[in-house]
Amino acid sequence: MKKLLPLLLILIALASKAQVPNTLSSADKVYGLSKFWQEVNYNFVYLDKVDRTKWENDYREAITNVQNTKNDYEYYRELQKLCATLNDGHTNIYFPKSIDSLVYKNMFGKYRIFLSNIDNKAIVTRTNLSIKSEVPVGSEIIEVNGKPTAEHLQQNVLPYISSSTDYVLMDWAIENMLRGLKGETFNIKYKTPKGKVQSLALTVAKTTEQELYPTLEKRDLLELKWYPNQTAYLALNAFHDPKINEMFLQKLPELRKAKAMIVDLRYNGGGSTSIGRQILDYLSPDTLLYGSKNSTRQHLASFKAWGVFTEPKDTVSNEFATRSLNAFQDKLMYEFDYNPAQNKVQQSEKVIVPTAILIGHKTASAAEDFLIYADNQKHMTKIGENTNGSTGQPFMFDLPGGGGARICTKKDTYPDGREFVGYGVKPDIELKMTLQDYIQKKDPVLEHALKHLKGQKIAAK
Repeated sequence: MKKLLPLLLILIALASKAQVPNTLSSADKVYGLSKFWQEVNYNFVYLDKVDRTKWENDYREAITNVQNTKNDYEYYRELQKLCATLNDGHTNIYFPKSIDSLVYKNMFGKYRIFLSNIDNKAIVTRTNLSIKSEVPVGSEIIEVNGKPTAEHLQQNVLPYISSSTDYVLMDWAIENMLRGLKGETFNIKYKTPKGKVQSLALTVAKTTEQELYPTLEKRDLLELKWYPNQTAYLALNAFHDPKINEMFLQKLPELRKAKAMIVDLRYNGGGSTSIGRQILDYLSPDTLLYGSKNSTRQHLASFKAWGVFTEPKDTVSNEFATRSLNAFQDKLMYEFDYNPAQNKVQQSEKVIVPTAILIGHKTASAAEDFLIYADNQKHMTKIGENTNGSTGQPFMFDLPGGGGARICTKKDTYPDGREFVGYGVKPDIELKMTLQDYIQKKDPVLEHALKHLKGQKIAAK
């Protein structure tokens, strides 16, 4: 019996590991890789910013790598790694459902641990209730599988994430640094807020305990509450559902009582630009609202062929040569017609009061488009951190094995051409959460907005 025990333990361990699908042939793998590579070359709007020699070499290397993958999970990870080199938040590879259901990022059976990026450190900001004393909020993960956290991130996490901005890349990397397949084990060391270093083996498995500490705040599409001095707090948490416009109109009579307003976009990941702009119509005195300027790549095969024989000196005062060279260099762009949006809301129906707009790294896509429209509103002040810095129109398509991909096809800028993709919309007043804020459950951005608005008046027009 003693001799059989080690074998039994091995069998139990193997049984607990996730059964990862292995459905793709070598031909499927190369086809899916080449499909993605082809669509990037043809459709990716920021291809002119890509190091083409490196991109070609990465593709050639990936042809061998994908064929050597042992299962569908490893294959899709290789695709994600190639995709991440494009540095775009609207260009992504998605796992098939058969794999996605086997992956968790913060569940480890008895333990549920949420991580956030605070000053480029992996900080525990939420756990399940029963372990809140064992792994206190504010603890820092300092080591993973024998490597310092920074090294683990650099080798095993960052190379697989697509992001337009460095700060969002680090946010996502830290939030997902313990993401893995069921049965995978992370041996971590963490330092508590009191400085005590602890070790813990975390094996990826579903956590059944529902209670969290601190409690996970449920966010509705739209939230309205009131602060002193008749200051209205309006959280617009997503623009993907037109229902938010109906909810806003229902709250409008109450909002008209406001003498100041806070519009919170910190958790708004986007949706439809027009949905957000319809709300802004009621918050702006202007009859014309100037949104982002858009362009996309043009494909004119003959011009590209002529461009092969065109040199920069040939383009001087020569529109045909300029067009040919741009086509060859994947820089030939189509500029969409630009017209400001007409704001037809009657002035008597609007709510024009001193307004603070709260923004942060999770403010993305259509929420950023909202901020472009609001850029020149003199009664509005943006408070918080740079936004996500990613928007556009993705082209979506399927990949072998049930996964998918999307590629950004549209470039958006401020009306005057200033770029915010890759940089984020910048706040007028920069503030961010500190470790102590998390531990003490403070919201310094909201607190500053309330102080900023106190006593302000609308400048006469």
